[in-house]
Amino acid sequence: MFSAVSSLTTNRVRTFLSLLGITIGIFAIISVFTVVDSLERKIRESIESLGSNVIYIQKWPWEFSNDYPWWKYINRPLPNLNEYEEIKRRSEKAEASALMISTSRTVQYGGNSADNAVIIAASHEYEDIRTFDIEKGRYFSPIESVKGRPTAIIGVDIAKALFSKQNPTGKIIKLAGFKLMVVGVFKKEGSSMFNNSVDNQVLIPINYARNIIDLRSDFLDPMIMVRAKAGISTLELTDELRGIMRSIRKLKPLEEDDFALNRASMISQGFDQLFKVVDLSGFFIGILSILVGGFGIANIMFVSVKERTKIIGIQKALGAKRFFILNQFLYEAIILSLIGGIVGLLLIFTGTVFIRYYTDLEIALSANNIILGILISGVVGLLSGLIPAYAAAKLDPVKAMGSN
Repeated sequence: MFSAVSSLTTNRVRTFLSLLGITIGIFAIISVFTVVDSLERKIRESIESLGSNVIYIQKWPWEFSNDYPWWKYINRPLPNLNEYEEIKRRSEKAEASALMISTSRTVQYGGNSADNAVIIAASHEYEDIRTFDIEKGRYFSPIESVKGRPTAIIGVDIAKALFSKQNPTGKIIKLAGFKLMVVGVFKKEGSSMFNNSVDNQVLIPINYARNIIDLRSDFLDPMIMVRAKAGISTLELTDELRGIMRSIRKLKPLEEDDFALNRASMISQGFDQLFKVVDLSGFFIGILSILVGGFGIANIMFVSVKERTKIIGIQKALGAKRFFILNQFLYEAIILSLIGGIVGLLLIFTGTVFIRYYTDLEIALSANNIILGILISGVVGLLSGLIPAYAAAKLDPVKAMGSN
């Protein structure tokens, strides 16, 4: 063990070159896994915000088949308030349901404005389906929702743009020339992969939105969101909602559905396949880099064996066993590979800190990837040093001492 460390510190240039190869290899494979893991975590958090037990009744499906004629979707009717009320009345497996539309507008307060604010108009039960917290103020009262009072709940980005450090609650903002009183401010959520963060949203009662927005517009993408009761699966709820919607729209038994029943698992399944491909690609890229580093260590170890042939002969003449010689070179290869792997992991960690500090991306080096990087380094060192170490252990002591 000590002779291996001594050899590494004596031949510094050789050690550095070997370290460089394995460092690049570990950096390549673990950095790919780190970025993919962080991206996957962010996407899954965004998917979870949609609700794992929520069905979205919409005109357009989230999944398209390549051969499906687009005009069948174009001619579909939009979900509306009457259908929403019927679902509330008929459904026995729904815990809550809400009608929601979304658009973008400029919101103003005094001389300040927030451009391209996401305007969400929803029925009162929206808070029972969409998960969010209110930092200041409150949610709409049932009367405000039903009567369509001019009230609004805004995100932190909107509050910052319009009010700076003032408390927005109780203030009057303008939306499309109409006045709304701010009754609450959402707690900061951060960015979302699907752009559904509340930070840049203005939530208003849908019964008030009818005064300023045409709810029958295709551009608003109206949807009825339905959350399943505890113990009811999304498949059970889907079957019930399909029957209710077909009944409401008076579809004949052989007619196709003219609505889509979407759920978060559809998106999740699509991303599962994508991440498998990306992980596999990253693995092969990393393996190629690791192989280069491994061959570098093997070459260096062969050179080391040749240079130390006389020393090996003397050690064997003094009674050193093959196992001792074998371990000596294996330790050297493994230590060399581990140091290179650790340096690669340190570079990745530094990169993640830099990215988090200067950007909004949440990238972190996980414990699993650290352990994986160290294991790969150790295995590469073991495999790279095995043949040179075995060759050294087999040397004849007399011939070894007589070598030049």
